[in-house]
Amino acid sequence: MAWRLLEVEWPDKPYYNMAVEEAVARAVGEGVAPNTLRFWRNANTIVVGRLQCASLEVRFKECLKHGVNVVRRFTGGGAVYHDLENLNYAVSFRRPTPIPGDSVGLGFRKVGEAVISGLRRLGIEADFMPVNDVQVGGRKISGMAGTLTRSLLFVHGCLLVGSNLEILSKVLNVPREKLEAKGVKGVKARVTTVKDEAGREVSMAEVKEALLKGFMEAFQVPIKLGSLTSWEKEEAWKLYQEKYSSFDWNLGPCVTCPERDRDAKILSQIAAKG
Repeated sequence: MAWRLLEVEWPDKPYYNMAVEEAVARAVGEGVAPNTLRFWRNANTIVVGRLQCASLEVRFKECLKHGVNVVRRFTGGGAVYHDLENLNYAVSFRRPTPIPGDSVGLGFRKVGEAVISGLRRLGIEADFMPVNDVQVGGRKISGMAGTLTRSLLFVHGCLLVGSNLEILSKVLNVPREKLEAKGVKGVKARVTTVKDEAGREVSMAEVKEALLKGFMEAFQVPIKLGSLTSWEKEEAWKLYQEKYSSFDWNLGPCVTCPERDRDAKILSQIAAKG
């Protein structure tokens, strides 16, 4: 059965973008939509993992200075920076999935295979680095996160196409020990982009086309352009109103964090600017 391709995005509305992300996953899990691949982007946004303390991961004052939003996703993993030169991909599988073993870890590996296939079409040789990264020459070009329920396997990730690594290094609070473990001195030395590796300008349309072919090859399935269902639109709006537009959700579960009140005020200023 063919998969659905979604190319729906609201770059200046990161809270709604994330609500759509979860609504699509729920729709596939409920069986009201087919397996789905979505391509989308956020403008200048930090996306933190579900269980992270935003105050520890994000430099909120720098976010305010540079006009960077902060939103929490419904999957685990680490914080990432999105801008319009970053392509996000999300795959929602109804279980049982086409991935033998049917687990998040194996999902990362199989989706990574699709991303690697897509990059190869752009002249870039990449490899999968467990648990959830795609690397080029030891530097990260894409990372993934995911979740598993009784009816759904969901994997999403971001591909650095030509992202502003200068801003990324200013707004994300990457622990020094994490950098040292990778043998590098800064964030920019740890990551790379499609444009840097290709050595030329690469359009977002070209990247999407390459990734689409990579997914069709990896999963041996046709993927056809579709649209959101009315169920997904209603679910997304509900999630946006009740969850993703909430400061409590976006700041996270660490209610005793001493910086929480300070960062809540900054987050409200960022939201007001947006």
